[in-house]
Amino acid sequence: MMNANRPLRILGLDPGLRRTGWGVIGVAGSRITHIAHGVIAPDEKAAFSDRLLTLFEGVCAVIEQHAPDEAAVEETFVNTNAQSTLKLGHARAASMIAPARAGLIVAEYSAPVVKKAVVGTGAADKAQVAFMIARLLPTAGSPTADAADALAVAIAHAHARTARRVA
Repeated sequence: MMNANRPLRILGLDPGLRRTGWGVIGVAGSRITHIAHGVIAPDEKAAFSDRLLTLFEGVCAVIEQHAPDEAAVEETFVNTNAQSTLKLGHARAASMIAPARAGLIVAEYSAPVVKKAVVGTGAADKAQVAFMIARLLPTAGSPTADAADALAVAIAHAHARTARRVA
C-alpha cells in the first residue's frame, strides 16, 4: 500500500532458475533512488519444485522486508532450447505469483525495453546495463549482473509509469 510519507517503491525482478535478481527503487517525481538489491539463488542440486519454492519464498521475503508498492518483471527470453525456456517460464511464474499474492500491480517488460530505458539502446549488453546502473544509482555500489538487471527493470517501470501519466 502506498504511504504518502515516502517515495513510491518499485520492485524489479530478473527471473532465473539459478539466480533471480531483485532490486527495489524509490520514485519521487523524476527522482529515482536505490533502496536495496540482491539475488535469490536456490540450491542447484535441489529438486526442481524445491528450487521454485525457494524463488517464491525469497521474493515473498523481499516484499515483506521492503514493502514495495508495485512490481515489474522481465519477460522470458525465448532461446532455441525449448526445455530451458520452459524452465525459465516456471521461474518467472514463481517470481510473479509472490507480488500478485501481495496485491501488487505486476508489470512486464521485454529485455530490449528495459535496456533502452537504462542504456538508451535495446541492444545493450549486460556490462553496459551494469555500468549505467552504477551511474544512475550510485548508492547501489556494483551489484551483480542479475541484481543490476532487476534494478534496470524497476527503472524501466518507473519511466513507463511517468510516460503513461504524461501522455
